[in-house]
Amino acid sequence: MNVPATYMNRCLQLAQKGEGFTSPNPMVGAVIVHNDRIIGEGYHRHYGAPHAEVNAILSVKDESLLTESTMYVSLEPCSHYGKTPPCADLIIQKKIPRVVIATPDPNPLVSGNGILKMKQAGIDVTVGMMEKEAKEQNRVFFTNQLCNRPYIILKWAQSKDGFIDHQRASLLENAPAKISNELTHTIVHKFRTRVQGIMVGTNTVIMDNPRLTARHWFGNNPTRIVIDRKRKIPTSSFIFDDESPTIVFTESADYPVKKENVKPIYIDFTNDVNEQIMNALYAEGICSVLIEGGERLLNSFINSHLWDEAFVEISSKKLGNGVLSPKICGDEIEINKYLSSIQLHLKNKITRKFL
Repeated sequence: MNVPATYMNRCLQLAQKGEGFTSPNPMVGAVIVHNDRIIGEGYHRHYGAPHAEVNAILSVKDESLLTESTMYVSLEPCSHYGKTPPCADLIIQKKIPRVVIATPDPNPLVSGNGILKMKQAGIDVTVGMMEKEAKEQNRVFFTNQLCNRPYIILKWAQSKDGFIDHQRASLLENAPAKISNELTHTIVHKFRTRVQGIMVGTNTVIMDNPRLTARHWFGNNPTRIVIDRKRKIPTSSFIFDDESPTIVFTESADYPVKKENVKPIYIDFTNDVNEQIMNALYAEGICSVLIEGGERLLNSFINSHLWDEAFVEISSKKLGNGVLSPKICGDEIEINKYLSSIQLHLKNKITRKFL
């Protein structure tokens, strides 16, 4: 890796520190270099807080050096007023002569305007260094902006012989099959803190009564999302407790759970249900969704090609029979081993076309 790329790689390292806190904004890191020495760096810490470029500039002890420096930033500086003033204007104001950008911002409010504004001010702007890596890091944000929907992640655990559960009629009849091990169970809770929503279907709630929280890891609980078309879910279910907000998709005009943190959303179940759900969630400001539902819900998203990533845990245990696991095809990115299980990490080829 050459020296300039090292600085951009540092931008990406800094940006990653904001994971789970910046949404709906992207993760961004910035580094300021003077005479081959880093004199300032920063990243976007959380939504509504100063952007990476501002934090990097504020970290420079001798501001007079800015007029002889180069700023490296992992995403195009913003050019509009949002929660904070435009970063492009600040860069111009501080007379930073050179800016190196990994990738343009896909947000229509920016989308090249920040680059244009700096060039018109006489700044030497270079775009495209480590662009692939920068887009990959902000794949949730890029999907939000380009597809106008949440980033969709599928997750399930299956036995070695291809089943995700026993055949059972209720939670009283039999407990769910224990497929995940202690380590992978904890990893799932860590992952829940990285998304804004977690979704299951009606039967999963009725038969498993899940909490859908991240209680085994430090971080925010995601918004719980459930489908309950016919009001079958018991009102005493854990998903209606006060641990986290819950969104219920239903056709009922008068949903029985009346709580401040439970929001029914009415949809037309005779049309494309998944598309309506994703449109509604995006309108609610939910930018990423982890779908942990049963075989029917998972397959509905797989069959409609409405997914971006999938994490499939394959245990060493065998069930012999039961509910068959979903079948999925995608680009296999990596395989990890966790105790007695392996985890496949897949990405949808459709999503990969614009990343």
